[in-house]
Amino acid sequence: MENKKDIFDKIMSLPVLRIFEGFYRKNKSILLYLFFGVLTTAVSILSFFVAGTVLGINVHIANTISWVLAVTFAFVTNRIWVFDAKCETKKEFFIQAGEFYSGRLATYFVEELILIVFVNLLTFNQDIVKIIAQIVILILNYLVSKFFVFRKKEK
Repeated sequence: MENKKDIFDKIMSLPVLRIFEGFYRKNKSILLYLFFGVLTTAVSILSFFVAGTVLGINVHIANTISWVLAVTFAFVTNRIWVFDAKCETKKEFFIQAGEFYSGRLATYFVEELILIVFVNLLTFNQDIVKIIAQIVILILNYLVSKFFVFRKKEK
């Protein structure tokens, strides 16, 4: 029985993109994770701007709103397209969501620790540290999602 093609499989089977289809199939989850990671970052930045600048909400509250919206967007897209993680029951869904949010919260604290150590204590450039921290967090989030949250269960 052949797997049903999703929208990305259909796009990659277009004549002009077919030459990349092998690479896409081999690296699909990583490519989609990066694609949705860029969109998640856009959700985070846009919602932070709207909450903080447009609506005048306190910076820390705006950051929290931004984090919740971005992580929710990431959960939905990762669950549906990146890891194709279906749930049989509502309980299974809520466990999966709890694991995802817990994992993202843990990596948020890792990022904060990186910023405290390298910016506050060692006085490195905050922009460079933030970029490096984002790369570390991107990798950690992928590993947490792949091996803990959306892992394929034995039948």
